[in-house]
Amino acid sequence: MIGTSKNCSSLCLHLACASFVGNTHDSTVPPVEGVAGGGTSYGWSDGASVPSFALKGAIDPSEVPSSELLHVWCMPSTANVGSQEMPRQLEPMNLLAARNERESVQIALRPKVSWGSCGVAGTVQVQCNDLTSASGDRLVVGQSLKIRRVTPVLGVPDALVPLDLPVSRISLYPGETTSLWFSIDVPSDQPPGIYQGDILVLAVKADAPSATSCLGKAEKRDLFRELSTCLEIMETVNHNSVDEMINKAKSVTSNLNRVLLSQSFSEFLTDNGAADMMEEDSTLSRSVHVKISLTIWDFTLPVTPSLPAVIGVSCFLGFKMCSCCCYMFLCFCFPYKNSVKSFADNEIRNFYTILILVEGTGEVEHSPLRSLISDTVIEDRYNVEHGSSEWFDTLDMHFKWLLQYKISPYFCRWGDSMRVLTYTCPWPADHPKSDEYYSDPRLAAYAVPYCPVASCGDAAPNFLQEQVNVLKTKDHWRKAYFYLWDEFHSFPCHRESNRRHLHNFNHESNLKLDAFLQEKPSSVASDDVAGRPSDAPLAATSFEAFLKVPKYLRPHTQIYCTSEWVLGNREDLAKDVVEELEDGEEWWTYVCMGPSDPHPNWHLGMRGTQHRAVMWRIWKEGGTGFLYWGANCYEKATVSSAEVRFRRGLPPGDGVLYYPGEVFTSSREPVASLRLERLLSGLQDIEYLKLYAERYGRDESLSLLERSGLYLGPERYTIEHAPVDMMRGEVYCKCRLS
Repeated sequence: MIGTSKNCSSLCLHLACASFVGNTHDSTVPPVEGVAGGGTSYGWSDGASVPSFALKGAIDPSEVPSSELLHVWCMPSTANVGSQEMPRQLEPMNLLAARNERESVQIALRPKVSWGSCGVAGTVQVQCNDLTSASGDRLVVGQSLKIRRVTPVLGVPDALVPLDLPVSRISLYPGETTSLWFSIDVPSDQPPGIYQGDILVLAVKADAPSATSCLGKAEKRDLFRELSTCLEIMETVNHNSVDEMINKAKSVTSNLNRVLLSQSFSEFLTDNGAADMMEEDSTLSRSVHVKISLTIWDFTLPVTPSLPAVIGVSCFLGFKMCSCCCYMFLCFCFPYKNSVKSFADNEIRNFYTILILVEGTGEVEHSPLRSLISDTVIEDRYNVEHGSSEWFDTLDMHFKWLLQYKISPYFCRWGDSMRVLTYTCPWPADHPKSDEYYSDPRLAAYAVPYCPVASCGDAAPNFLQEQVNVLKTKDHWRKAYFYLWDEFHSFPCHRESNRRHLHNFNHESNLKLDAFLQEKPSSVASDDVAGRPSDAPLAATSFEAFLKVPKYLRPHTQIYCTSEWVLGNREDLAKDVVEELEDGEEWWTYVCMGPSDPHPNWHLGMRGTQHRAVMWRIWKEGGTGFLYWGANCYEKATVSSAEVRFRRGLPPGDGVLYYPGEVFTSSREPVASLRLERLLSGLQDIEYLKLYAERYGRDESLSLLERSGLYLGPERYTIEHAPVDMMRGEVYCKCRLS
């Protein structure tokens, strides 16, 4: 039982220590050559691995316990398990998860000897079984339980390629470690309790028949037709005479016999029950059993994340970064009027992104994670014509797939002067699909396009007004926003251009830009609002000028987003930013090309805890949101299966959080990266910390970060996984419901 305080403490310690005994590294770990940040699990060893008994000649895996042929051990989700990761002792997995949470762990495999041929050390069969509780509740394979193979990108483990379930086969290679990513998605209504099960790993011959050989399409079609015929016959028996019912029963019997006598079931036709049981027992005894114990507790993560993490996917290649690029993203909220407002331009020498929230209720009830997907990247790679049915289907597939990562996606198309057309739903507001998209409870916010998305002609002058008239009658209208420009330039040479764009938007939408029109054009151009000559510095130092930005953007801007670059490792500067905020204002941060190692970021090859610490940093610094510039910003390709290439001039992995599915499989479904999974884990960590803060206060939640050794600063956070489990375990022990 876990009910007593003593047992709670034991669980916390067990989760932190016993789950991953081999999690510590005594030697210095080399980084991956050419990849910033290195990794944590590219180890090596001088020790030799020797089987417990002498193997001679050709090895028959059906005659040898699999534990003698390969190493199997568990690793935490924060470990980068490279091909030279050395074996550890196999320990049972003890996991903790709330409802509506995903918890993941890795299973590493490495051959001790070779039993295969043609350069393959051998083939292993991986069988995933349901997790069950003492009360009979179940987490089902293929629904809640999934296994993906960790595939290297640029030599670094990153892409998570799905495996067939419940049984799949993979090849192992001599001298190389392979990792499997095991995920558990706990449904929101799953009863709390302890769920147990195992994963079986069995060494097999490459040509041995699989336990779940898939039927061919023709066989499936024949079975479908036969069973459908049986169903059609029996559906009409209520209105037949006895003789007719007997004839129909005979016909159904004949059809079912044909199905049972087909080749698909030939292995079950002979009476080999005892032999089959013996073979099954032999298989179980030869398999390596990876035991799993999952504690589900009575806490449900919100459907919408508490921290808005805004993620963009861009196809724009000509962007540039500036050393003074501090404020990257501006959000305009309008709590009491259904109108679009702007701000008086000024000479703050930064780049801005304009995103305008359209509010009709006065408050935002849920915090969004918005992912910007470039439809041109999708069009090029998937070879779909803009506006075609295939184009709509492809965007729909991406939208639905991203929702599982607590992301509110929007698509984009770039124009001149950094103007961008963004939209969450490619269908117009009066289309049934519009309500389906915008009403989805997992969607926290949606972008409203200012012109037709799929039209090639000139936009009607009242298009936006018509869209707004439809949407503002809906319950989901409170989630609407406009996103008009990216990296909005406020250098003097761009002010007149920006002012003209705002006038154009007003003309196109027939919605008043109230704040802008109340200002005289001369006051905008001369920065009278700042009360200083146009060539005067904002402040004595760059950071003092940085802190003055909100002053020039009030009262129409409520969200200020700054780069973590500008803060460096100075957490006192973060406090200064927070103190500058007024009631109703928010502070978001972002990472892009930087900051670099050892600061938290999502570059390829950084430590797993470094990826997850992006969210820990936000919590400690007091940020209320997060921005990331891209999720599918790889180089252009015109074939869906083309090799993924990161953009030149960017750190590897920057702007890419998932990959096209066809690069790795025959499926069109995108393939997630380790970094995307760790982003999700970080957001879930924030929900734990938020719950703890609600019970004991924010100061105590910050104390928990330090007490557990999880995160002390941007250069001082754990590189091991144990503090992650310790923090989560303490939240469980102190906050779980009685």
